[in-house]
Amino acid sequence: MVHPLITQDHIDQFQRDGVVLIRGLFADQVEILRDGVEANMAHPGPYASNNEKAGQTGRFFDDYCNWTRIPQFEQAIKKSPVAEVAADLMQSSRVQMFHDHVLVKEPGTSMATPWHQDGPYYFTEGKQTVSFWSPLDPVTDASLRCVAGSHRWEKEVVPTRWVSEENFFADEGQYMPVPDPDAEGMTIREWDMQPGDAVAFHYRTLHGARANTSETRRRAFSLRLVGDDARYIERPGPTSPPYHGHEMVPGQILREDWFPVLYQR
Repeated sequence: MVHPLITQDHIDQFQRDGVVLIRGLFADQVEILRDGVEANMAHPGPYASNNEKAGQTGRFFDDYCNWTRIPQFEQAIKKSPVAEVAADLMQSSRVQMFHDHVLVKEPGTSMATPWHQDGPYYFTEGKQTVSFWSPLDPVTDASLRCVAGSHRWEKEVVPTRWVSEENFFADEGQYMPVPDPDAEGMTIREWDMQPGDAVAFHYRTLHGARANTSETRRRAFSLRLVGDDARYIERPGPTSPPYHGHEMVPGQILREDWFPVLYQR
């Protein structure tokens, strides 16, 4: 049996395309997540950024790894069905926390979220991974955009720094350059979304988001989770989040005291 919010079609689409829309996943947590975002912006963590770039207008705030210090985030994660839905989509018997991420584009923010895959930034790898992106405001043009099937590409896309556009580490052929999906005619999935809806996508699914040229805010809460086969790996350079002092070794399941199990069948 799958969770009532989804069907086998959702699971099949996630496995095939690496991305699927889940209506109402955080519908009952929208207000508490909005409160959490305000708390986060009032008291940013060490990884917070306004993504200030020459020639850009507006403010693009993002911050991550705050769920243990912002109780609204922890409550929303644990009271929503997100972990059980993640288990269904990943076809995993258990679900571990990896990290949370807040992204806020104020009205008139001209910076787009660059095309990227989440996976190459992380020190974890596996087929059973899922990110959720949930807007806390109605979105149309500033919605998330995902390239269908990109989670099955032979090579991962090299991770870059969003403002400077520099590569995270030297590319010695292990990674592919960041493509231009619009120019290259790739199949892009995007939806008009209401607060609490969520796009679920694989860590290796290429995605980005347009600028926010509207007159309203675009607040989004993201959650990164992993399943049974996720293991710690070493990258050829720094990872984001860095999680200093974790003491894990390649091939190890992520340590549960840092990355707790949220759901177990």
